[in-house]
Order: sequence, then structure tokens, then C-alpha cells
Amino acid sequence: MSDGTGSDLGLGTTDALAAAPVSGGAMRSARRGKDRGGRGRGRGRGAVAKLRQLGIGTSWPAKVSWVFLIAIVLVALVGPLLISADPVRQTSSAMLPFGSPGHLLGTDDLGRDELARLVHGARPLLFVAFASTALAAVIGTGVGLLAGYAGGVVEQVLMRVVDLALAFPSILLVILLVAAAGPGTTSLVVGVGVSLAPGLARLARALAARETARDYIVAARLGGTRTPRVLVQEILPNIAGPMVAQVVMTLSVAAGFAAGLSYLGLGIQPPTPDWGYMVQAGQEFLYSAPRLVVLPATLTLLFVVACNFVGDDLRDALDPKGTA
Repeated sequence: MSDGTGSDLGLGTTDALAAAPVSGGAMRSARRGKDRGGRGRGRGRGAVAKLRQLGIGTSWPAKVSWVFLIAIVLVALVGPLLISADPVRQTSSAMLPFGSPGHLLGTDDLGRDELARLVHGARPLLFVAFASTALAAVIGTGVGLLAGYAGGVVEQVLMRVVDLALAFPSILLVILLVAAAGPGTTSLVVGVGVSLAPGLARLARALAARETARDYIVAARLGGTRTPRVLVQEILPNIAGPMVAQVVMTLSVAAGFAAGLSYLGLGIQPPTPDWGYMVQAGQEFLYSAPRLVVLPATLTLLFVVACNFVGDDLRDALDPKGTA
């Protein structure tokens, strides 16, 4: 029913208000109020509570590892901007001990400030570790996705190549690749990334094969969805959890390889400060000045251990049922 004005008599007050036109300004004000309320509740919850809901950082080794890993990354990014000492400048103040005026951690055999070298040495190591891990993740995930989804001859050919690469010890494969390309940052990133890709490829293939057999992938294929779209939009998001955890753990291996190759003279070249090269340069003074070896070696070890604990933490949080 409607009256003479054309309005529905059956509408209540609330319905009438809902049916009435609302200005754009009113809608924006209501939306801003809703957003402020949501943000307020989010701030009340806190970032720590959100992380706990995700299951991240629930154990004390994981908490310590997260803090240390974030601290090392921050030191690598902003530390060189805060340290005024030149890490490559040689002075006559050689082998100064801890707590020397102007040199908190002393100097090395060439009079270079040890604190400045440690801070500046974090950046090249972390760059190589992150860049090579990213390269390994792209190659390994791409090969594994294609092999697990395609199956048949494609899977057999790709995985035989992966098995052939895994037959070589990773460190020997890295040394061969870096030695063939020549020492330097680029060859180190490529060598470490290529050597670590097969392990990620095997995991990605197993996860992709598991997802390919599920109903939603079968429905997508029957519906005519193209292969690239199925791989990127359907399978990849569902295997991202365990893959991210494994990539973080691979980061620790990449950092170890980078430091080891720098120690052998195949990685970051002097005079650029690098933790691996600092261990090699300081081993001559292991008994007279052990700090020249212990400090960079300990930082490298802690970074590797922290990456492993963080990877375990992410694996438990993102893939609690396991990958089997």
C-alpha cells in the first residue's frame, strides 16, 4: 500500500531511514567512524597479541631469534649511517684492546676500527644471503610447481635434473660455480642461489602434487582455467606457508655459504669488510687477539641459528599439520 505521496505505508522508521538517500559526506563520515573504531580495537589488541594468535613467537627460543634477526637486519640497514669510523681506513693505532678511546671494540692489525668493520660487514653478508635465497626460491618453486602439476614426462625430466644437482654436495657445487664465474658478489649470489634451488624444488613438487589431486584443482582444470593461472592463483597460495618456512631456513644455509666462501677468498673481496673474510684475516692473531675471530664468527653463527629457529617457528605457525 502507498499513500498519496507515493511512500510505502508498510515501511517502519528504520526501513524508511534505510531507504532514504544518504549523501556522500554522510557515508564517508560513517565509514571514517567505523574505521576509527576498528583501528582502536586493533591497537588495543596489540601487535604481540596478533602474532600470538598466528602462533608466531610462542616459545622463548623463537622470541629471542626473532629479536636477534630483526636487530641484525636493522644494523645492516642503518648501522653504517650511525658509525662515523671508516671501516677500511688504516691507521697507526694497531691492535688496540677493548674499550680503547674512540675504539669501543679495539682495532685490528692494520689499525682499522673493529666495531665499524663488524657493522659494515653485516650488510654484504646479509645481501648475499637474502639475494641468493630469493633466487633459489624463484627457481626452486617454479620448477617444483611445474613438475608437481604437470606430472608424467615433464615431472620425470625436471626431477631427474634436480636429483642430479642434489647428488653433488652443495658446498662443492657452490665452489665450482663461483670459481668458474670468478670471485665477487654477483657470482656468489648466483652460485649459492643455484645450489640451493634443488632442495626447494623437491619440496615445492611434493606440495604441488598434493594440491593438484584435490577437488578444487580438478574443478579448475575441468573448467578450462589456464595452467599459469592455476599454478599462480590456486596452487601457490596454498603451499606458501611451508614454502616460506623452508625459505627462511634456507637463508641460514645461504649465510653460511657466503661466510665460508668469503673465508676461502671466493666471496666478498677486500677491502670491503665481511664477517667471513674477517675471520680469515684474524686467525693469525687467534691467541694474541681472539676477538678478531670470535666476534665475526659468533655473529655469523648466531644469525644462522636464529634463521633456523625462526624457520621452525614459521613452519609450526603456517603449516601446523605438516606437509605430509
